[in-house]
Amino acid sequence: MAQVQYYGTGRRKTSVARVRLVPGDGRIVINNRDIRDYIPSEALIEIVKQPLVLTETLGNYDVLVNVKGGGFSGQAGAIRHGIARALLQVDPDYRPILKRAGLLTRDARVKERKKYGLKGARRAPQFSKR
Repeated sequence: MAQVQYYGTGRRKTSVARVRLVPGDGRIVINNRDIRDYIPSEALIEIVKQPLVLTETLGNYDVLVNVKGGGFSGQAGAIRHGIARALLQVDPDYRPILKRAGLLTRDARVKERKKYGLKGARRAPQFSKR
C-alpha cells in the first residue's frame, strides 16, 4: 500500500528546501543526515522545529528534507518554511496558527548587490577634502 506523503517547498535567501512529511516517530533527516549531524547550532534546530511545535505534531511525522544553497541560517529558514507549507496539506485548519506566527510568509530579504563606484552595496569610498 502506498504511504501518505505531504510535500512543501521552502525558500530563504539563496536556500531552497524540498520537504516531505511522512507519518512516523518524529525523526528529521536533512540531506540523508540526522538534523543534529547537519545543523551545528541548537538555536537553528529550534527554528526548524517551530512549525511542528506550534501545531503540536512534533512526534507524528518524519521530516525528510533535501536542501541546497546558502548557509546554515538560510537553510534552517527554508526548511521551516517548507515544513509549514507541508503542514497545510496535512490539515488546512493549521493555517491560522502558522499565519499568526508568520511561518507561511516567504522572507524576501536577500543580500543587496554591489553597485559600481562603491566598495559594497552602499559603502562609499573614503572621502577626503584634500
